[in-house]
Amino acid sequence: MKTFLRVFIILIAGVLVGIYLYAKFGNSIFENSSNSDTLLVEDLYAQTPTLNESNKQISSSRETAITRAVEKVSPTVVSVNVLQVRDYTVRSPFSARNPLLREFFPELFEDRYYQEKIQSIGSGFIISEDGYILTNDHVVQEAREIVITMSGGREVQAEIIGTDPRSDVALLKIDMKNLPYARFGNSDNVLLGEWAIAIGNPFGLFEKGNRSTVTVGVISAIDRDFGEMEGRIYQDMIQTDASINTGNSGGPLCNASGEVIGMNTFIYTGSRYSEGSIGIGFSIPINRIGKLLNDLKKYHKIDRDFWIGIRVRSLDAIAAEKMGYSITEGAIITSIERGSPAHNAGLRLGDIIIEINGNRIRNDQDVIEVVYYDTNLRVGDKLDFKILRDGRELNLSMILAGFRNN
Repeated sequence: MKTFLRVFIILIAGVLVGIYLYAKFGNSIFENSSNSDTLLVEDLYAQTPTLNESNKQISSSRETAITRAVEKVSPTVVSVNVLQVRDYTVRSPFSARNPLLREFFPELFEDRYYQEKIQSIGSGFIISEDGYILTNDHVVQEAREIVITMSGGREVQAEIIGTDPRSDVALLKIDMKNLPYARFGNSDNVLLGEWAIAIGNPFGLFEKGNRSTVTVGVISAIDRDFGEMEGRIYQDMIQTDASINTGNSGGPLCNASGEVIGMNTFIYTGSRYSEGSIGIGFSIPINRIGKLLNDLKKYHKIDRDFWIGIRVRSLDAIAAEKMGYSITEGAIITSIERGSPAHNAGLRLGDIIIEINGNRIRNDQDVIEVVYYDTNLRVGDKLDFKILRDGRELNLSMILAGFRNN
């Protein structure tokens, strides 16, 4: 019992001493500690940038030529929403050889006609502050109505100013002013392996977020020629591995400086059952498109209804030997229409064409490709011929004339 009282008294004494010490020195101790901690925190904040400054620093460190180029071009890219109405005819399954049945049930023998509304989506890009827009002709083909969705979601009706199905280029116009617009680069100076940026509306994703989609790759090849495809001529195409998909048609292909160097047009898919990108896409060079713009604005089309008035066949070894030539390449003129551009240019029967506009002519197919597959040629343009005649090389020039002058 005595031991318990002794321990209890010691505990009470300890508590009282603690209360006394706290009352005398505790506030100053804790105040000093508090001040010290506060100063430490203030020092840390003084050395740490604000949240906005930090975000700016991070953003600046992540900027590249690609992001700067996208920032320039992306506001000019639009979604091209097209309504098409197609007419269809369903033939009667009943034979017209049964006149009796036809007399009593004529409605069974009548063809049925109906229309189908089809909505499609492509891409385009603004090329002037007053609302001119470039896209592919195949995007707006047979369009009854075209609605442009701007970056940010605003929708505006568009009209077709001019189209050129042969080169697959269409020029649209919206009634707006002071718009951001894309700057053209020089597609003749693109470099193999340089950055290529495709911007557009693949699979209609633009409509969901009101922002275009960006994909990046390199220039894989240049001057890819495909000749005629479904009535369109694709020459000197730019190849890229930047991902291009359904809906990207008509959108811009840009370089790292934010300049448009081409218009995305079609892709290789690997098979007819696949529609996705496999890394091989093709764009029309912007220099080729630029040569069409004035005529599309002024005349609403490109006048390619010209004629030259000759027939040719490939030069073979037998014909070359008879004419005393050692060459076996070229196209020999076998027919000339009197009064034609060829006749007026001084071409004659038996002349062997070896060059047209600096392009080597090896056979009759080369003549067709150079003259009729060049989407830049039109009525009034000049063709420069290099020919062989009587063992001599001659240079002659021809002015392309329209059929109305025939």
